[in-house]
Amino acid sequence: GAMASRKSTASSLLLRQYRELTDPKKAIPSFHIELEDDSNIFTWNIGVMVLNEDSIYHGGFFKAQMRFPEDFPFSPPQFRFTPAIYHPNVYRDGRLCISILHQSGDPMTDEPDAETWSPVQTVESVLISIVSLLEDPNINSPKNVDAAVDYRKNPEQYKQRVKMEVERSKQDIPKGFIMPTSESAYISQSKLDEPES
Repeated sequence: GAMASRKSTASSLLLRQYRELTDPKKAIPSFHIELEDDSNIFTWNIGVMVLNEDSIYHGGFFKAQMRFPEDFPFSPPQFRFTPAIYHPNVYRDGRLCISILHQSGDPMTDEPDAETWSPVQTVESVLISIVSLLEDPNINSPKNVDAAVDYRKNPEQYKQRVKMEVERSKQDIPKGFIMPTSESAYISQSKLDEPES
């Protein structure tokens, strides 16, 4: 029926995006992506890394899980940090609140001009938005009020707390995984762009 064909459309689209995002030539170095289970393209495990060396999040490997709906891309995926991280826009259960993952017209979205979900969004555009939100929280509608208050009023305390989490998260780096650096990421990118001799 219609549901089954929607689901197969979603899975072939996800498979294509998964292949691109894990292809060493095209991959964005800030994400380490694996399937939770090879027979299920709808649940991805993602390690999020911030390559900007000036960032307090630099050096962390933040584990997250992304679950896609069977009617993807018509509905947005869900994204949750596992374990939760201390951040103004992350709920205590690790779910991330970001406008790009809200359906447009969703009453949850306080910011009408913010970019909400639409079927043209890709997994890549979502991931890039998530990394920029880490750096630059949306303080207007915090989900973790303590983190938002610290971010505004006790920036030093906020930084220390994030640095502790960065240290803790290093235990989650997969064995044998080489953490990308902003330098190596861009160097390998430019090497790949050179024509094959």
